[in-house]
Amino acid sequence: MSLVVRALSISVATAAYLGLAVLGEGGIAPFVAISALRALVIAFFAIAVFALFAGGNLSRGEREDRGNRWVLIPFGVIGLLLGFVPAWTDRHEFWTIDGDAIRWAGVGLVVVGAALRVWPVYVLGNRFSGLVAIQPGHRLVTTGIYRRIRNPSYLGLLVNSLGWSLAFRSGAGVLLTALLIPPLVARMNAEERLLLSQFGAEYEAYRGRTARLIPGVY
Repeated sequence: MSLVVRALSISVATAAYLGLAVLGEGGIAPFVAISALRALVIAFFAIAVFALFAGGNLSRGEREDRGNRWVLIPFGVIGLLLGFVPAWTDRHEFWTIDGDAIRWAGVGLVVVGAALRVWPVYVLGNRFSGLVAIQPGHRLVTTGIYRRIRNPSYLGLLVNSLGWSLAFRSGAGVLLTALLIPPLVARMNAEERLLLSQFGAEYEAYRGRTARLIPGVY
């Protein structure tokens, strides 16, 4: 994918996702009237610039676990709901978590989650695929951000989604974030099976000394 096409894709996706939130919040004026949400927009576009040069692909590579593609459906559906529902519940004061500090904590978590999400893409480059696949020249990376956590990008997805929900004070958004966990676990299971079949004892040893998401917890 060329840089121009990547920039266009990221820009459209970012604007569309923020558009869902603006729609849920009742329009641009009520959205930008909230200082934390203005900061959220700035953070989103900064993240988009950061992601522009990260690499990654959707290649099936040399070998893909096609049986895991079903998780893309719940990821897509829940992702779209997260774009709109937290803002809608915020506007209607439905199942909200009061306090402006909650909004700002959410913005902070969005930034932290985005860093965890994109940093591994910089590390892996085009070996990072949106599909569960072994890429050409694939090697096992066990240093840096991968030294303690096997799936930092998935941890970033959860932290980012939680932060987005809290920026809108949305209990429903927190619940939607929790609903991401089952397909995410299924995705991690599929990836670990594929990596174990590819790297054998090397991956088994790596798995034995690292956490899936949170050291000491899971």
